[in-house]
Amino acid sequence: MAEMVRHTHTAGSVLTPEQIARVKKAEQYPIIFDRDCPELTDEQLAEFQPVNFASWEERARVMRAAGIVDPEATAEPVPVVAGK
Repeated sequence: MAEMVRHTHTAGSVLTPEQIARVKKAEQYPIIFDRDCPELTDEQLAEFQPVNFASWEERARVMRAAGIVDPEATAEPVPVVAGK
């Protein structure tokens, strides 16, 4: 299995020769789709929209409206159980 490497590139910075080599090597690998990450149609890709919330409260409101429950998005504190 290939090693997962993450790198954050900031605008104006220059990639090192090692980073460029890693990118070129990664380009040689095929994209592997599976049940958790299926290939999307052009129509499905067109439905994606950037989501930038102004606050955690806005994020929580949108998630609740969509029926998504996220303990980190609620205003109420989540109890922490020792040993878990």
